[in-house]
Amino acid sequence: MMSYFYIFLTIAFTVYGQIVLKWQVIGAGAFPASPSEKVMFLMRLVLNPWVISGFLAAFLASLTWMAAMTKLELSHGYPFMSLNFVFVIILSNLLFHEAITMPKLVGLGLIILGIVVGSRS
Repeated sequence: MMSYFYIFLTIAFTVYGQIVLKWQVIGAGAFPASPSEKVMFLMRLVLNPWVISGFLAAFLASLTWMAAMTKLELSHGYPFMSLNFVFVIILSNLLFHEAITMPKLVGLGLIILGIVVGSRS
């Protein structure tokens, strides 16, 4: 049972990181045109505490994934990682008002079906 908790934590950390990065990129404004401005833009983002927390979440996701892999076969656990797509699309809609179109819904349905089929032992 702990292995599924580790997978849940991996998904939670991964989704958190993606959502935080998007939130901070939105707040940072448009990507500049000149190379020097691009570097400065990215440096400001990299030094942003929220972005750093997203990087930390990615690192923690790696640790919890390693813990999960000590308990599960990769071919069993890895399909669950597709839930990242499901949660990111839902949260992107709720937080950033990104559209959930019919093709996205079909894709989400296929992902969920793939998780069910792929995770069966």
